[in-house]
Amino acid sequence: MQWSEVCKLYPDQWVLVEELKSYEKNDKIYVEEVSVIKPIPDSKEAMRELMIAKGDRFVYHTSKEQIVMEVRTKPSIRRHANGN
Repeated sequence: MQWSEVCKLYPDQWVLVEELKSYEKNDKIYVEEVSVIKPIPDSKEAMRELMIAKGDRFVYHTSKEQIVMEVRTKPSIRRHANGN
């Protein structure tokens, strides 16, 4: 489903979605198609769902015109051979 369709079906609310189609440009991910898992009634529940979301699932608010997320790389951890 296109994001614009999701916004019409679930106006001004949080939704748990799964990414189906996206592309990366200039260190940002642009999500074009999603599958709606469920609408989320409030921001507290949205935070809870976000913390347990895995894989291509995430929480987003339908007040946003498009889904755009920054690509963040995790810093690598270096350790000395002796564990310090």
